[in-house]
Amino acid sequence: MTIVQQFCETIDVRLSIGPDLIDITDKLSACVSRSHIIDGTASIFMVGSTGSLTTIEHEPGVVADLKQAINRLAPPDLPYAHELAWHDGNGHSHVQAALLGPSITLPIRSGKLRLGTWQQVVAINHDNRARKREIAVTIIGVG
Repeated sequence: MTIVQQFCETIDVRLSIGPDLIDITDKLSACVSRSHIIDGTASIFMVGSTGSLTTIEHEPGVVADLKQAINRLAPPDLPYAHELAWHDGNGHSHVQAALLGPSITLPIRSGKLRLGTWQQVVAINHDNRARKREIAVTIIGVG
């Protein structure tokens, strides 16, 4: 009989004014190791409406390209209806985060995240102020 296990942990990261991003692959790999799950799935969720998660090749050129693309998708200097209600200047932050999404699901195989050679997981802050971001990690699988 195979027993399915669950492991939950939170990762905290500090990010500068957005778009700013940080490679969290090593932190996620450490969670997988602590979970003792050999084959399964890692569900990673960014708590908050102005943050997102994705995968990229985390090198300076791609990082710069992604930041520029994010600002082209939802430029900070456009008027946003959100700001009419809240006057906090971060309407673009909510739109950017929604377009990229707050979560990512990754396979775990042989006790490791199944990522490509040049693929890293990044957390992104889109807000117009520096933020401490909480990332909820749930790992489900067999040991």
